[in-house]
Amino acid sequence: MARFDPRGKANRALLVGVGDYDFTRPEHPFGVSGSLPAVEHNLDGLQQALRAGGIFTEDGITVARPRTVDEFDRHLDAAVDAAEGLLLLYFSGHGAVPSTGDELWLLMRRATIVPGTESVFRGAVPWKSVLTVLSRAGAERVVVILDCCYAGNASAAWDTLGTAQRQRTSLLMSVQANNRIDAGDGDTPTPFTARLVRLLSDGEVGFDELADRLRAHMSAHHTTLREPPEPWEPQSRSATSGTDVLLAAPPVRPPGTPPPPSPPAPPTSFAQPYGAGARPRSPKSVRARAGLRAFARRPGGRGGLLPLTGRRRLAAVIGVPVVVVGLVATGLAVLHGGDGAPCKPPLELRLLTDPDLEPTLRKAAEAYLTSNANGTGDGCRRSGITVYSAGAAATVTAFSRQSDPWQRPTGEDTNPQRDIGPQPDIWIPASFASADRARLTSPERTYVSLEADPEPFAYSPVVLAVPQDLAAEPAAERVGSLAALTEAVRRREARAEVRRTDPENTDAGLLATIGLYGGAGERDPASAERGVAQAGPPARTGAELLCTLPDDDAVDDRTSAMVPEFLLKTAVGCDSATRTGRMAEYPVDVPGLSPTFVRVRWKGADRDEEARDRAVEGFRTWLTGKGGSKASGPAAPGGLAVFGQDGFRAGSGGHRPLAGSDFGALADPGVLPGPALPTAMTDALKRYREANGPGRVLFLLDSSGSMGGLWEGPGGAPGIIAQSLAGLGGQDEYGVWGVAGEPGGSRPYAEVLPFGKHQRQEAQRAIPASAQVKDLEADPYRALVAALEFMARRGTDDHRPQLIVFVTDDEDNDRLTEGGRLGDLLASVRAGRIPVVMASLDSGGCDKGKPDAAVSEASGGRCLDTKGDLVARLRDEVARTGTGDEG
Repeated sequence: MARFDPRGKANRALLVGVGDYDFTRPEHPFGVSGSLPAVEHNLDGLQQALRAGGIFTEDGITVARPRTVDEFDRHLDAAVDAAEGLLLLYFSGHGAVPSTGDELWLLMRRATIVPGTESVFRGAVPWKSVLTVLSRAGAERVVVILDCCYAGNASAAWDTLGTAQRQRTSLLMSVQANNRIDAGDGDTPTPFTARLVRLLSDGEVGFDELADRLRAHMSAHHTTLREPPEPWEPQSRSATSGTDVLLAAPPVRPPGTPPPPSPPAPPTSFAQPYGAGARPRSPKSVRARAGLRAFARRPGGRGGLLPLTGRRRLAAVIGVPVVVVGLVATGLAVLHGGDGAPCKPPLELRLLTDPDLEPTLRKAAEAYLTSNANGTGDGCRRSGITVYSAGAAATVTAFSRQSDPWQRPTGEDTNPQRDIGPQPDIWIPASFASADRARLTSPERTYVSLEADPEPFAYSPVVLAVPQDLAAEPAAERVGSLAALTEAVRRREARAEVRRTDPENTDAGLLATIGLYGGAGERDPASAERGVAQAGPPARTGAELLCTLPDDDAVDDRTSAMVPEFLLKTAVGCDSATRTGRMAEYPVDVPGLSPTFVRVRWKGADRDEEARDRAVEGFRTWLTGKGGSKASGPAAPGGLAVFGQDGFRAGSGGHRPLAGSDFGALADPGVLPGPALPTAMTDALKRYREANGPGRVLFLLDSSGSMGGLWEGPGGAPGIIAQSLAGLGGQDEYGVWGVAGEPGGSRPYAEVLPFGKHQRQEAQRAIPASAQVKDLEADPYRALVAALEFMARRGTDDHRPQLIVFVTDDEDNDRLTEGGRLGDLLASVRAGRIPVVMASLDSGGCDKGKPDAAVSEASGGRCLDTKGDLVARLRDEVARTGTGDEG
């Protein structure tokens, strides 16, 4: 498996330990079960292990013993702001699980239990709020460690993270859910942390290996505090990107140097558990619940989960590393009500949207969080909202044909939980027609229903954003057919170009494609695509398109972009000081964006249906300004005000601006196009995919000896290629070469999968079965030159799309750069005009100046590395070349 190596980066470790408590029983009736002297030994041992582990400098390790939530927050904020490589958070101290739910709370020194309910804890931090703070970390990886009773209950929040969050998040929990464990005898570390420290001190170790070795040791040598006892089984959640993270790599000791002393072995049982007063459950019920959480989690933890028996009482909890990056969530902060008591965690809603709309909807969700419409009247919040986005075409497909695997993924090929994100409560597509396209029209069974509002709540026309020096001056000349507008620009500048975003990724890109092909489909898609052709693949979003144009001043000055009008106001933060200003021109034959509120319901997900309906309706009323049958109170314009500030127009009537239009837009360009018809969008997407016929893809798989640790499983190199075949169909041609050979040998590769047409599932089985690591070096220069020649011979008589993909660990890149080879290769890829995707299993493989970045840029391809979601992005690149038709 690929491994993220943080050595040499700005890494930070925050070790939080709360061993002494001001309020304990029986002296204080509302106190915790007791102090935890073993926590000090945990902190000392872990600090020593990390200092010697080669990842963190001494200045990069902070030990904190917070008395209050505010102190904890300050330490966490500082670590989040400072970390750039790896951020590790360790928490050791009491925790709590309420009697009425499963949420994990971390108790600070002055913590007490609210009398009578055991559901609210003063002086405690909800686990979800920790994830929220970590979401803004700039670190490439974040690891959090929980060692305590009931640590496994933390997995529920991980299971509900969006795709991007799970790809960078690894969670290690000291014990299975709903179990208590020993807290230590006060003279040694706790059993779990003692073993953790020992393993971190033994040598190089990554997260996955650490979790496996901890699980094997603890289950064989210790039992939980249950009657009858059962094996103590630490749990883990590894990042789904397929990339492990290195946690320790101590320098090699000179011969004869004694190893550092290991921490003393803890006794096999102690008098004091981490949690007190919990009623044991049967092992069968605990294991069944944990398994269901992992594989059948519904929105908000609803349908499909077995009810638990017995009451959950106060539990002590201690923390373990979790990697969390990019969570967009609101409503999880610790609040206090009017009486000073902490608020109950608000019900969390999940909102899925189009990538172009995500920034605005994030602002709206944040505004709603603190609005009166979301208040309970006593200073607490009714709900929170997690906002995330996914490719528009993939989202429509997931709703219409993949609702079953969205609930219960059964394989790597079709897994919306991975590719889209968690099952949403709310979906806001950018086009009103997408809700109709997403509804199942065939007789097969569906597990989701979509309840769309009868009309959109906002509007933004798709405009031609023309450089100011090329734009028409009179307002009347800025309105017309797309063909007429583009022709007028070309009369002013013969080299003028037009670009459009990826029609697979955003509704705006697909709506622009409708205009390019003509309303009645009169234009040939292949010729239309040549009219917007560019070096490399299209930008994924309108903001990305507008922000990459300034990279080349000459291109920026002569290129018009087909983007939603509102982006002329919001997508200016990237390079506002140097970019060319643009004016909006209005194609009358390109449908506009029509964001629509859609309530999503999942079969069997009805455990908290009434409360969830109230929460959804409250946000809908605030966002759209339109109340429903269940709404109470007058509708507020809050959400529409946010959309107006971002440059949107009213969703109906004459589509007047919701706010000012002083950003290159026309306040009244006349009658604006309405939403697209579902059939028009479906037809345009089909014709786009088939515009140049079936595609050709040649995969190069680094098979040299250094790839041995990056080979096995779906996250290994052969598995990554197998997963990327999802966008290829029966008419596409593709093959795989294994790149390794004897120096000076006749061929720098061996055939793994012959080039030609394949049945996808057979190819996905054949690649991992046939690919083998060899005790040889790879020669990426010779392999890429051979691939370019091979593909050039097959593309002489047609315009079919072609792609070369090289999956490598970059270990042999010195053979790519020696003796002027790289310069020769760059000249070859520029002349060949075949895009090359360099998929580096090194997190820094695509850094500026690296060979992978240079090759992909020169060829017009993309460079992908493990700083992002390499698997998903590679699958997208391949799908853009193929038809996806299994005919």
